[in-house]
Amino acid sequence: MKTEIDSYYNALIDENNDPFRDPEPLRRYMDRWDGQIFIDLLTLTEDKTVLEIGVGTGRLAAKAASGCRHLTGIDISEKTVMRARENLSGFGNITLINADFRDHIFASLFDVVYSSLTFMHFSDKAQTIRKIYTLLSGGGVFVLSIDKSRDRTIVCNGREIEIFPDDLNETCGYITDTGLWITDIRETAAAHIIRSIKV
Repeated sequence: MKTEIDSYYNALIDENNDPFRDPEPLRRYMDRWDGQIFIDLLTLTEDKTVLEIGVGTGRLAAKAASGCRHLTGIDISEKTVMRARENLSGFGNITLINADFRDHIFASLFDVVYSSLTFMHFSDKAQTIRKIYTLLSGGGVFVLSIDKSRDRTIVCNGREIEIFPDDLNETCGYITDTGLWITDIRETAAAHIIRSIKV
């Protein structure tokens, strides 16, 4: 799986597709998944440690890092992480990891874990959420934005990659099955945003 996803997103970087550097109209378009509503649900404070799953080129990390003590971003695509390092070079409180989230061993717990437009790449969503549960400190917050689309592929610039669409009810079930408590569900034009806490 790493090879397929890595190759797909590496090719996008080679073609200079970088949401971090998008013009304002495209930034507003992306807000349909993770705009200010999403950021507000993170309830960031300057003492919190944060993990972003699927950091991409750093579009969301740039917003979150300014409101927390430290942000760790992980992404499976090597070239995407390289671009994120360029984009986020002005931040002194960000660590970026090029690895598959499911396999990576983290050295610490986090106060906030979030992810947007990434869960569609995970076939075993329940197992992924169980891992997130183990990475959250007590009282930790998990915020997840899932696409409403039921498409089973993404096509961009003539390339196609298989994805695993997210279902709101199933995802909420996986979350509560771990012991996380869902505190909020917001709906946007393109996504459902779920906020839960570890009690």
